[in-house]
Amino acid sequence: MKKILLFIPLVFSTVIIAQEKNIISIDSCSLARESVLYKKDAHASYYHDKFNGRKTASGKRFNNNELTAAHKKLPFGTILKITNEANNKFTIVEITDRGPFVNGREIDLSKRAFMDIATNKKSGLVYVTIEILK
Repeated sequence: MKKILLFIPLVFSTVIIAQEKNIISIDSCSLARESVLYKKDAHASYYHDKFNGRKTASGKRFNNNELTAAHKKLPFGTILKITNEANNKFTIVEITDRGPFVNGREIDLSKRAFMDIATNKKSGLVYVTIEILK
């Protein structure tokens, strides 16, 4: 009986430690302080729904409901802060694809990321500031 009573706290403490290691907290305020300006007055657009489920250049499946983006040069996995210059709303995205392949456009955002910062939800283009966070 003593062995069981000693074993139970050991199991619970192991579970608690394992859970703590899996928790990743992203503090947007601390991330914003560690950012490096990449580009101002950049044109941002968003992916069409027809790309949902397709593989991206990084090999991941694209999902318009995630906070991802495509850029021509930045490495896959780069974390960016995208700020709409008209209303100062921002979103944090990860580069998972290449593009956009339209002259004058700097970045393609997932639909969710675009709608999070857009003032006019019917517009397909916004001017943004791009900052590299990680």
